[in-house]
Amino acid sequence: MLQKIEISSIDQIDRQAADQAASALELGKVVLFPQLAFPLAAGERRIISQDNATSDSKNISFNPQDATLKGSTLPVRDQNELIDLLTRFGDFAEALVCAIAPQYRSGLARMRTSFRPVEIAGRNYSWRKDDRRRHVDAFPSSPTQGARILRVFANVDQHETPRTWRVGPDFETYAKAFLPKTTRQLPGLAGLMALTGITKSRRSLYDQIMLGLHDAAKRDLTWQAATPAEEIGFLPGHIWMAYTDQVPHSVLSGRNALEQTFIVSRNVLQRPEQSPAAIISRLRGVDCLPG
Repeated sequence: MLQKIEISSIDQIDRQAADQAASALELGKVVLFPQLAFPLAAGERRIISQDNATSDSKNISFNPQDATLKGSTLPVRDQNELIDLLTRFGDFAEALVCAIAPQYRSGLARMRTSFRPVEIAGRNYSWRKDDRRRHVDAFPSSPTQGARILRVFANVDQHETPRTWRVGPDFETYAKAFLPKTTRQLPGLAGLMALTGITKSRRSLYDQIMLGLHDAAKRDLTWQAATPAEEIGFLPGHIWMAYTDQVPHSVLSGRNALEQTFIVSRNVLQRPEQSPAAIISRLRGVDCLPG
């Protein structure tokens, strides 16, 4: 489930490399750019080397819509430098996505950028928040209504610490295992949650199913232990991306990663028939997308 693209700069992405990367993404693969560096300034390396998340947060997030930073204990001067770093990484990630899939430009929404300084291994989480358990991503409060969740990552650790993922199986196999364990949404509940602000928009049948698939997999420790998966170590300097709503994945260990989330409209996909919404609709025999 890993596709390597051997380029050392975004400018080197030609038509062949772009088609290879975009096709791999939409087929549910993790796309790795092992030679594509995201350079860091000396001050940025100093910030990354510190343990600077808050005690109750594993991530620091920057919202480009309102320029707010959450989860950091840094002094104001360093917070401003971190905001500059996260903004620059967001620009880098957006340029990379648009280089491999130019058709995404009209349907690409840039969401939060995060810095993930905390070591994953050895911490205690609730089962729902434990990303060491394989899952596909779904947003409880931000329904996508069939739009895709695309994430770009960079390992920026300064002490040669790899970030280790386990990925697999393919989405259809995953969905077949857990669709029977998803629950129906009560009539009227989606509208009520949107009206009261619990969700930012109305939760569709697709969103309800995806949340169910996320939770059912994380609850099932037998499946987690018994189902084969590919282990991938992302080394410091590595850049990678994946549709994390399609790739069952877990993060076993690692610290100091940058991450940029994008929402991609289903109208700009090259292979919409390979999307989770299309697969779920086919397996259920019912269109799960809003009209």
